[in-house]
Amino acid sequence: MRADPFVAFGLPGPPGTDGFWGAAPAPAYAPSGDGGWAALFLWRGSPAAVEFESWSEPVQLVRWRDTDCWYAEVPMPARFRVTYRFRAGDGSYADPLNPVGAGGERSIAATPDAPPQPHWPSVGSDDVLPLPRTRIRWTSERLGGRRTVRVHPVAGGGPVVLLLDGDDWLYLHPAMTAFDAAAAAGDMPPATLVFVPAKDRLAEFGCRPELWEAIRDELLPLVADCGVPADLDRLTVAGQSLGGLSALYAALEFPDLVSRVACQSGSFWWTPEAAASPDPLGGPVGGAVATRLRERPVPPGLRIAFDLGEHENRMRPHCELVEDLTEKAGATVRISRSASDHDRAGWRQALLRDIAWTLA
Repeated sequence: MRADPFVAFGLPGPPGTDGFWGAAPAPAYAPSGDGGWAALFLWRGSPAAVEFESWSEPVQLVRWRDTDCWYAEVPMPARFRVTYRFRAGDGSYADPLNPVGAGGERSIAATPDAPPQPHWPSVGSDDVLPLPRTRIRWTSERLGGRRTVRVHPVAGGGPVVLLLDGDDWLYLHPAMTAFDAAAAAGDMPPATLVFVPAKDRLAEFGCRPELWEAIRDELLPLVADCGVPADLDRLTVAGQSLGGLSALYAALEFPDLVSRVACQSGSFWWTPEAAASPDPLGGPVGGAVATRLRERPVPPGLRIAFDLGEHENRMRPHCELVEDLTEKAGATVRISRSASDHDRAGWRQALLRDIAWTLA
């Protein structure tokens, strides 16, 4: 063991003292020789591991001598933002040293060269995120079950924006606050956000019509009658991962309903057989959506923004092919890359930027 593994990170010593804990940042970073970063994660008092969102295997922390300091050095690439949490005993916890959180038990790490994310506030583990005041009880005959759908007017309301996986944007990442801040700064036009929760993501977000028939025939009439200004003639759908797949599917198969899409890391590996495969991403590149795009042009007027994490190596071939085919099929396309892996911590800035672009 090195004499002091914390020197490279500029931490005061001696490790484990009150002075050390009072000044310790979380995580701390030091440049690595490969152009990336070493990230130092610290935990106090008990054995623990640090777990990452869709990026790496958990990393076990080691104890510094006979102190209460447990630590791990984790190599990270350049330009990277990732959600993480600590697993200790039977519980999972946000990083108590990190003020940037995502829901009650998650924190966000960002390397020093990761681009900023304006408009997204820091969220502590004890913070209760504000919720839209307008609430719709949606009992769906087509999908079954009941859902609570929240509706929020941004800058007075306007074109409707459906946020798929809406509960994640309510309870993990404060989208309502971020959209309001973006509008106040002139970075977002007026819009009406509709937070649509999912009950069974794989079943509902596959390339099947039931979800979009239910949204068209059941949910949107409720939105129209909820008392919030809502322009349903210009509907934007925003989705990530399987939600991104579903959003593009809706634009292709329900063009009278959806003509604007913000898609982050769409699961374009999807085919009817892929989900049951031992390697879902190992099938035909571009999956069922690529097959559809080769067969016929896109509906006129489709405007779609694609985003993908810079570090999503296995997703890249699927997404790049669908991006290329969508543009060649006649859509107006914008393509960008976020400093992340498959993680809402990276997608959230693209969510603001790309929805603003679809509404322009």
